[in-house]
Amino acid sequence: MRILLCSHVFSPSVGGIETVSGILAEQFRRLGAAVTVATRTPGNEAGAAYEIVRCPSNRRLRQLARNADIVFLNNISLQTLVPLLPCRKPMVIAHQTWLRRTTGRRGWQDYLKLALVPICHNIAISKAVAASLPVKSVVISNPFETDEFANLRDCPRTRDIVFLGRLVSDKGCDLVLRSLSILKAQGIRPSLSIIGDGPELPALQRLAAELDLARQVVFLGTMREGRGKEVAKHRIMVIPSRWAEPFGVVALEGIAAGCAVVASAAGGLPEAVGPCGLLFQNGDAAAMASALLDLLAHPSRREQLMKGSVSHLKSFEPEIIAAKYLEVFASALHS
Repeated sequence: MRILLCSHVFSPSVGGIETVSGILAEQFRRLGAAVTVATRTPGNEAGAAYEIVRCPSNRRLRQLARNADIVFLNNISLQTLVPLLPCRKPMVIAHQTWLRRTTGRRGWQDYLKLALVPICHNIAISKAVAASLPVKSVVISNPFETDEFANLRDCPRTRDIVFLGRLVSDKGCDLVLRSLSILKAQGIRPSLSIIGDGPELPALQRLAAELDLARQVVFLGTMREGRGKEVAKHRIMVIPSRWAEPFGVVALEGIAAGCAVVASAAGGLPEAVGPCGLLFQNGDAAAMASALLDLLAHPSRREQLMKGSVSHLKSFEPEIIAAKYLEVFASALHS
């Protein structure tokens, strides 16, 4: 099978959808498919095991599609989808997020995407995303980097809480600091490591100082390598997103590293957390503090949550996810 994988952004070592595209491309190749990646992201790569075409013209993009059996868009992009429509190739879209703005409203781009979705074969990364689509879709969750998080469950836990993610307002890292302030007022002072970078970093550093949390909080910045070992030093991973996450690969990474998870409850994030964590209402710092206290005060509670971690993670392993994708592609070819 010849697959053209279109990923608007593509940088396998960065994280997020960029890394998911890289994981899938590699797994498709290992399962015997010929893979070409087309992306709007500039860059260069050395030693890639599959062809990567960066910033192709529309003409070049159509040429790549004509040479493929299946066109796979890892998230819908009008800039990519519209030029490919004349090729009349089976097209599969993996919906990585909601077809609406972060405000909850829809713009003309969203309505155009909704109009084009029915002519494609559709995959949703969570049941929550599937429920939001106007057409039937196959639910296939995102994989996580098993190599980065292998053999970490028995690492010594010398720190308490870890946040891993981009430092933007939607991710809610400030809510974690406010939760720590609530716990501090009760005489409880857990440590917090913040892994990541972003425009909110200066504001978060100021807030930590204002709340007198400097001795508890460390900002570690972005980690391209070794983040698995760093996460595994902690007992709890917190995922405090304000918005409804479509899924949550970071939860899988935390669980694989041996952390119980405390996460916001809306969207597809609970599907990633599974039986391995506690949920709280989005935006509620007091509820988050209560969940953190529960796990900090009761180590046996954390151990109980982690009992099902191996079986939970099994279904998100890259080779299993990629095989499910190939089944959808085969069905699309014969429909």
